[in-house]
Amino acid sequence: MATVTVTHQIDNQFQIDVRGHQLRVDQPRKGGAGEAGPTPTELFVASLAACVGHYATSFLRRHEQPYQGLQVACDWAMRAAQPARVGRIDLRVIPPSELPERLQAGLAAAIEQCTVHNSLRRPPPVTIRLAGVPAAVAVAAEG
Repeated sequence: MATVTVTHQIDNQFQIDVRGHQLRVDQPRKGGAGEAGPTPTELFVASLAACVGHYATSFLRRHEQPYQGLQVACDWAMRAAQPARVGRIDLRVIPPSELPERLQAGLAAAIEQCTVHNSLRRPPPVTIRLAGVPAAVAVAAEG
């Protein structure tokens, strides 16, 4: 099992530690000044787009097609109803050059293998526990 650690820094900023890499997330401030990083939700959507990009470039590389500069444009919106969550994500994979017709279906199939997308299609169980709190108290808090 892999571990990610998130540590509060200041205000709404958190540092994420992943395999020796550090990322920072933050929340928008009025006027937009002083933001230290994307929001956790933006990072969630960006991880989907980056994963799709990984599978697309891997396919292009395997088929000896240009892949440098491939882009994944991502439009997304929050859902207005409660609970707060992402309500829509639209991705467009933009290869750096025109893809031969014979490879288009293959690229689409390769993109469908994206691990993040598959995790959204079949979500894993998520448990959230309070450290140092008896299990009975934590269960009562969930209800």
